[in-house]
Amino acid sequence: MAQVLEAGSVVDTQTVGRRTAARLTLPTLLTLTAIVTIVPFAAMVLVAFAPPSGQTFPGALNPAHFTLENFRNVLSSSDIPRWTVNSLLYSLVSVACVLLFASMAGYAFAKKKFPGREIMFWAFLATLMVPFQATLIPTYILVANLNWVDSYWGLIVPTLANSQAVFLMRQFILQLPDELFEAAEIDGAGEWRIFTMIVMPLIRPVLATLGIFVFLWHWNDFLWPLVIGQSGKMQTLTVGLATLQGQAVPINQIMAGATITVVPSLLVFGLLQRYLTDSIAMSGLKA
Repeated sequence: MAQVLEAGSVVDTQTVGRRTAARLTLPTLLTLTAIVTIVPFAAMVLVAFAPPSGQTFPGALNPAHFTLENFRNVLSSSDIPRWTVNSLLYSLVSVACVLLFASMAGYAFAKKKFPGREIMFWAFLATLMVPFQATLIPTYILVANLNWVDSYWGLIVPTLANSQAVFLMRQFILQLPDELFEAAEIDGAGEWRIFTMIVMPLIRPVLATLGIFVFLWHWNDFLWPLVIGQSGKMQTLTVGLATLQGQAVPINQIMAGATITVVPSLLVFGLLQRYLTDSIAMSGLKA
């Protein structure tokens, strides 16, 4: 009997040990991942605040020598404000248009019945399998024929048909009860009123979530702005900072410019983080 109890206690101890190890493994992996992710950004910020003599480590680690001179030099450049305006217009206008068009298309694909709906949706979704590089030249030719090269039209319009956004909107709106729309139709509400008064308020969490991703996609976009913006006045921050490397600009100033580009992304994420959490929670409850 004693041997049985002793064997049972050994098994329980091993089980508890495995569970404890499992609980410790996940936080450890997450911590290591966070460190690996944060280190490049920390190095960028340290070099941005370091004097010209502290371009590398460990010289950039001395807080006594931190200076704002690099930021003043970058902001005093006549091109930086223009690049910032271009990036903001490219990102904010794209976010507004993508959210509007994707929500309207998602509502139509989710709740409206019309001939060829499924074929049209899956054909549109199939464009996800085509890499952007494969459509870059045809898109550029089309934009050139419209005389939109080196303009805001050519920069923004080709990026508005976002199949990922339409798919996310459609899947979220599918979960809304049909009784809401039937009751609105019985009360005499038109399509536009149903969309603005019922659909839009209910999908605010996914709108905020998608808005964060669309903003980051466009704010950090490099290839398309590089191709379409052929003059300095149409360059975005990402393209403009890349051109500074060929102009013998000190690395401290380039890192200062890169640090500035991160600030809007952090602000957008901080302002919309609550809606991002709500979206994840709602998706989990409805799964």
